[in-house]
Amino acid sequence: MTRLLVLDVDSTLITAEVIELIAERAGTRDEVQRITEAAMRGEVDFADSLRERVATLAGVPDSVFADVYNELELSPGAEELISTVREAGWEVALVSGGFIEILTPLAEHLGITRFRANRLEVENGVLTGRTVGPIVDREGKEHALREYAAELGIPIEDVVAIGDGANDLAMMAAAGLGIAYNAKPVVQEQADIAINGRLDNALPYLLDGGFRPV
Repeated sequence: MTRLLVLDVDSTLITAEVIELIAERAGTRDEVQRITEAAMRGEVDFADSLRERVATLAGVPDSVFADVYNELELSPGAEELISTVREAGWEVALVSGGFIEILTPLAEHLGITRFRANRLEVENGVLTGRTVGPIVDREGKEHALREYAAELGIPIEDVVAIGDGANDLAMMAAAGLGIAYNAKPVVQEQADIAINGRLDNALPYLLDGGFRPV
């Protein structure tokens, strides 16, 4: 049976928050980190927090995308998780509150063709401090998960979602199984399962009869 694994990206698939790596170049990392942490705890609206954080990036050259991509580190066990579920016949997709400019080459590296993220506006080779198009927030992530499942003809109860922040809760609740990974307390409390350390610690819950759709 084909199943679907949908992964959050920042602080789940990868170890960092991409917006903080970009903010390092803008000299606003401390401010951005503070807002990001509040958003991930569910204390502020994600879309509002994203606009506030992105505004601090105005003036950064778009060469930052390549620089930041080269700094990324996959979370421990990420490649093992993806390769193992693929061998078992699963599909894998990504959904991110981060940025498509970074996610596109990362997804290509991993051989993943279904992914969604926010887009940063660039004019004359520099970031404007604004995004383009709809913001991928809590509801946007859930919509993407449901869209992926529909495209693949996979029942929603055969979908697993893994994330770490409050903006992942809607997609985790919609999925047949929602797994919190190194997550904020509010996410661990609401997830079906909470894991820490390596991302492939999820495998016992997915394979060998461990996955029980709800």
